[in-house]
Amino acid sequence: MSDATQPTQATEIAAAVRQVLGDSLGYLYPAALRVALRTDIAGHLTDGPKTAAQLAELTGVHAPSLHRVLRFLATRGIFREDTDSAFHLTPAAHVLRTDVPYSVRSTALLLTDEMYWKSTGRLEDTVRDGSTAFNDIFGAPLFDYLDQNEESARTFHTGIADLSAIEQGGIAASYDFPATGKIIDVGGGPGGFLRTVLANNPGLHGVLYEQDAVLQQHQLDDEAIAGRWETAEGNFFDVAPTGGDIYVLKRVLHDWSDDDSLRILQAVRKAMSDQARLLVVDAVVPPGNDPHPAKLYDVAMMTIFDGKERTEPEFKELLAAAGLRLVRVIPTPGTVSILEAVTA
Repeated sequence: MSDATQPTQATEIAAAVRQVLGDSLGYLYPAALRVALRTDIAGHLTDGPKTAAQLAELTGVHAPSLHRVLRFLATRGIFREDTDSAFHLTPAAHVLRTDVPYSVRSTALLLTDEMYWKSTGRLEDTVRDGSTAFNDIFGAPLFDYLDQNEESARTFHTGIADLSAIEQGGIAASYDFPATGKIIDVGGGPGGFLRTVLANNPGLHGVLYEQDAVLQQHQLDDEAIAGRWETAEGNFFDVAPTGGDIYVLKRVLHDWSDDDSLRILQAVRKAMSDQARLLVVDAVVPPGNDPHPAKLYDVAMMTIFDGKERTEPEFKELLAAAGLRLVRVIPTPGTVSILEAVTA
């Protein structure tokens, strides 16, 4: 029996070969992107186009090599080279600037950092034994490693916080929060999302539940929400604060395995009243073969954490194991959805 998917025409074979070999060298793109990030090429182009020689003089790098890297990045829509060999900003390059509110520079620096880079290089080991190689490479699980390495911790937390700052407005606007009550953000980082929710809903009171080191960097000192927030220190594997009307787990569960996620959900479930609701904010992996950011992030999660992005049925099963029932999945303008759950 013939295989209808097997390429037979010379053009089909050539296209398939180009795809596979191009994908095999795909790691060169984040490497080149990191060069542009570390030398702040986007920042140097804000006042107009420049040649690689001019940029090299400003950044102290080798001009011919920089030209080759920028020429390559231009094929991906980051920068544009004109007929005079000068490079211009593009929409994608603008988000690498530090002086714009939608900058993802710090997040891109995180995702191209050796913490991700080296672990990704050991993906085969992860697939063979089912656990991240990060612990073996860096000598400890990620969050323990960050506790011991200040620079890496700064890179990680800044990248995550800046990503959250971009997306949290759209997420907060996607859910119809009650007019009054208490919202408890479990593992809410520095509190950017909680601050946004409280600013949009003046009848709500908020609690940021985190570890002490994170709470020391909180972002809740805002006149718009003065007197309507408090912090609580603790470990979300063990317990969560009681008395909440809305509990939030934003980009938390995807960091953890099913077993660890279940522990977190069980702690929250014990704190919830029968009238309380839980909002799990995470990417939801769709069915089918179409590209989707959740499928990309899912592979990234298993290289650095023992975490995962989940499908809706997987979320439903995990919530049920913790005594919770999935009510609905609410899309947001970004890559994450809001999964609303109640006590079962």
